Amino acid sequence: MSPTEQVPSDAEVARHARFGKLPERIRLEDTTEGHAAAVLDPARNAYNYDEWLVRTCL
Repeated sequence: MSPTEQVPSDAEVARHARFGKLPERIRLEDTTEGHAAAVLDPARNAYNYDEWLVRTCL
């Protein structure tokens, strides 16, 4: 062994074993989940022009 080479300590070896490489990539499709927050009720969400007219003009 040459005088410029250093023997890594146990802490350095453990740190390299834990942090020596990047984690595997995670696809974007695996990180998001989509679902409706509530069931849509077409009778409740239907727009009725006459109802709007009565509420605002009378």
